[in-house]
Amino acid sequence: MPAPERIPAGPVTDPVTLLAKGGLRVLGQVREASNAVLYCEIASEGETATCVYKPVAGEQPLWDFPDGNLARREVAAYEISEATGWGLIPPTVLRDGPYGEGMCQLWIEGDPEAGGALLALVEDEEAADGWKPVVLAEVEEGRTALLVHADDARLRRLAVLDAVINNGDRKGGHLLPSGDGRLYGIDHGVSFHVEDKLRTLLWGWAGEPLTPEALDVLEELSARLADGTPLATRMAELITPAELAALRERVAALRTSGVHPAPSGQWPAIPWPPV
Repeated sequence: MPAPERIPAGPVTDPVTLLAKGGLRVLGQVREASNAVLYCEIASEGETATCVYKPVAGEQPLWDFPDGNLARREVAAYEISEATGWGLIPPTVLRDGPYGEGMCQLWIEGDPEAGGALLALVEDEEAADGWKPVVLAEVEEGRTALLVHADDARLRRLAVLDAVINNGDRKGGHLLPSGDGRLYGIDHGVSFHVEDKLRTLLWGWAGEPLTPEALDVLEELSARLADGTPLATRMAELITPAELAALRERVAALRTSGVHPAPSGQWPAIPWPPV
């Protein structure tokens, strides 16, 4: 299948309904992805948008995620993002498509110039004002450089969300700043593991106190994940009982500690490749 040609799409009144009910037309395949990622047009009642469709049939088996599938975890991550009120993940649904059940997510055309740089490699030993250090990285000819990320409120919210869902793959290429000033995160299929699998480039706040806003969000999220609530019922449809229990435990642990988590030392802290 050829690489997709990007097509413009206008504003959508209700993207979730469009994604769930619209007709899917496959336009191409995103070649660099390790699993099947199809670029599609979706249309219904005069509205048209572009989206990503990831069929379950195109997923590669993962030894450490033997239960469930990546598509359902992607949808679960969106549901948690929406519950926080931060809207950090593009609208995402689980639906049937040309190649069976899969995840369908609104396509976000990232704008690298929007809001300034988010990640950088610098020669200095310390991060400059407005930046957070992550790790010393080896570059060409045996030299090292400091990997830093912006001290950006949007990234900080995303770091909290990643800690909640236990995101095992927060790479630079999974950060999409949009022209309207928003920041989106994508690719959350390797999330919600019962063990600590957090791998991210957003370690700059590790050990620092969570913001009052984040603590309020975690308190609300804890209540919304209680047994019998609509969110808990929805999550039980998407992840295993053990994963749901671990999700609740992570929210409780963040509230108790009151700080951003640090690398556990039991799992590589930085995803590879980092971009």
